[in-house]
Amino acid sequence: MIRKQKDKQDQLLTTASGIPVGDNQNSLTAGERGPVLIQDYHMMEKLAHFNRERIPERIVHAKGSGAYGHLTVKHDISKYTCAKLFDEINKKTECFVRFSTVGGEQGSADAERDPRGFAVKLYTEEGNWDLVGNNTPIFFIRDGVKFPDFIHTQKRCPMRHVKDPNMMWDFWSLSPESLHQVTILFSDRGIPATYRHMNGYGSHTFSMINDKGKRVWCKFHFKTNQGIMNLSANQAERMKGEDPDHAQRDLFDAIERGEYPSWRFCIQVMSEEQAEKVEFNPFDLTKVWSHKMWPLIDVGVLELNRNPVNYFAEVEQSAFSPSDVVPGIGFSPDKMLQARIMSYPDAQRYRLGTNYQQLDVNRPRCPYENYQRDGQMSQGFGGDQPNYDPNSIQGTPKENREYNEPALDIGHAIVDRYDHRKGNDDFTQAGDLYRLMTDDEQQRLVENIVNSLKNANKVIQERQIVHFYNADHEYGERIAKHLKLTLPKKQGVKTT
Repeated sequence: MIRKQKDKQDQLLTTASGIPVGDNQNSLTAGERGPVLIQDYHMMEKLAHFNRERIPERIVHAKGSGAYGHLTVKHDISKYTCAKLFDEINKKTECFVRFSTVGGEQGSADAERDPRGFAVKLYTEEGNWDLVGNNTPIFFIRDGVKFPDFIHTQKRCPMRHVKDPNMMWDFWSLSPESLHQVTILFSDRGIPATYRHMNGYGSHTFSMINDKGKRVWCKFHFKTNQGIMNLSANQAERMKGEDPDHAQRDLFDAIERGEYPSWRFCIQVMSEEQAEKVEFNPFDLTKVWSHKMWPLIDVGVLELNRNPVNYFAEVEQSAFSPSDVVPGIGFSPDKMLQARIMSYPDAQRYRLGTNYQQLDVNRPRCPYENYQRDGQMSQGFGGDQPNYDPNSIQGTPKENREYNEPALDIGHAIVDRYDHRKGNDDFTQAGDLYRLMTDDEQQRLVENIVNSLKNANKVIQERQIVHFYNADHEYGERIAKHLKLTLPKKQGVKTT
């Protein structure tokens, strides 16, 4: 519940050590497009504290389902990447995939209106590659410093311990960058019917590097071969009562029957030169890349064909970290990705223990050597070898600079906290998506939003309506009519 402060000045936001916070909306970056600097302690403290707020289930994606399978390469993309898993046609790489809801607890229903996690662990010959995404190509925010705040709005009110629409819509109405994802969430695709009948996306912008050191930017897509199927709002309400675990049951039973689900694995590729000239920030997680300008390139097929035999050991203890990329795959200045690179492995060390990579489901299938020793759940890795580097002992692990990525030129960047909304259009793509929908799809979108937004305070409703109106006049007017609201004469809203 959001309480209004009467006749009081706003309190000063500080760190846990009492140090005043000058900017809680923008991370500290080298240049307007990043990357994020590790010296941004405020962001680090927020994310590290956030990772430790719940014991023992995951903070997000707590309820999930998983299965094993393989990725089979069908097309040559060696001109883009030197990653060895792509170096032969028909090459198969073992994988483990975990699907999940985002906001609910372990006992929550599978039919909630919520994004779905789509995390893929590929056990390659050069280490594990974790592609940790969702069933949507975008997200609600574009800066990781806001992630704990956003997830708090999707969880329970800290006083009443119930979900509170005021928290959710208050944040969204003050964060117009969320509008594109909100439009997807309340559309017909907001509640996937099963995990098998939805797409998956890496969502972030990543990089690919070929054997000549040439870098391109890329996005990863998994397109379901089962077809898209979704639940209506009424169907979802009924399903939550009849079978709250329906998605888990469906995935497991389909694999047991030999009906192995599969997805087309595709990429979009953008050159560094194109990224410099494109009118929007290509590293912005709230934006999609036009398929007309950057068409999907087929790579292979992902198939799931083996169920876990112990849910806790293999699904609950599976750990995914966007920091795990293999040679030939790299990061980008995407601010959300940069935050997740640090935050996810930190969460796994807290939740599972220091040596979570030694658990069988997370263990690389290729040889691996390092100088990490001891800690919770250590399996005695390393034997009598030294636990330091450099050392003069022959046969110990040594670095190989051939695996270094080529330098990334970010120009003469000035380190500052850049307003991520300045120069960003948060409305056009959401409006484009609305206008692509049929009349029936638009009607259901409006009804879904109204049924949720009507539970929020009127001042929040009025603030949020402006965002819908700015995306498309009809979009905003239809929602306003249902809520019996009058649109202000002058559109626009001040956000912080």
